Amino acid sequence: MHFPAKPSNEQIFAATIGACAILFAAVWTLRDDPANKPYLTIAGGGFVFNYRVSEVFYGFTALVARPLETGSIIEASFSTGQDRTPAIVRQRVGTETRRYALRSPALAHVVKGAPYDVTIRVLDRSGNNELWRTEKRYVSQISSEGLIGSEPLTVGPGYMRNPNARK
Repeated sequence: MHFPAKPSNEQIFAATIGACAILFAAVWTLRDDPANKPYLTIAGGGFVFNYRVSEVFYGFTALVARPLETGSIIEASFSTGQDRTPAIVRQRVGTETRRYALRSPALAHVVKGAPYDVTIRVLDRSGNNELWRTEKRYVSQISSEGLIGSEPLTVGPGYMRNPNARK
């Protein structure tokens, strides 16, 4: 009986490297390419009615889904209501977090059922080049009419009653 020759260590090593290369190539073709992902994922958002300080605003939370250079800018252009003059808010990307909350300035009057649009952009460090853009629409289910007073109900850090508020 004749047995085949035992493979040398070099042949075993070459076969192992070849199998690893084939496996690596197969996994590489199946991976999600980060270049195809959006820079941000918008996680929720909506209106906040804070009657204690007589303020209404809306906003959203953005999660960094694709690596961004430190110093890049997340810009949100918020619709501010009836006059439709947008308010632009910018936040620089840092290394300490991957979650950013952006909100509109205080709104004077919120209309129930009216659309409030926000354009979200990612800009490079200089703010000159747009890297990514998306648009969202938020709709309040309640109106601020009669809910938000002209004066805050409370003042100071201890929620002390505002002496100028209507009784």
